[in-house]
Amino acid sequence: MDTPDFTAVFEKLPRPYLVIDAHFVIVAQNDAHAAVTMMKKGSAIGRQLFEVYPDNPEHYSADGVSYLRASILSVIKTRHADEMAMQKYDVQRSWAQGGGFETRYWRVVNIPILDDKGFVKWILNCPEDVTASKA
Repeated sequence: MDTPDFTAVFEKLPRPYLVIDAHFVIVAQNDAHAAVTMMKKGSAIGRQLFEVYPDNPEHYSADGVSYLRASILSVIKTRHADEMAMQKYDVQRSWAQGGGFETRYWRVVNIPILDDKGFVKWILNCPEDVTASKA
């Protein structure tokens, strides 16, 4: 029996997924995540999470970064998944898409992936865009 190519499976999953390391560096992004966040596929790999997905600077009260950071830090500390409450986290559009930010609402689960010693090696970030349900 052939072993599945899990990279190919991951990339084609219909829900968006992002994999980051314990230092907030993006190590993998599937096609659905690139599409929902309006990113060019692969352009986020190797970059810091909050460099790629910053708070909207036009909204002084934007706090998505701080909530996401707290969730990820909780996952690293407890080694348990963390399900975040729904929150507003704007998505930056490319210049080809007109630039600026687009308002989105998300439900996010961050799931630890442990190494053989039981420490967090990666975090699987599983966002669900629930913007349509806010309308």
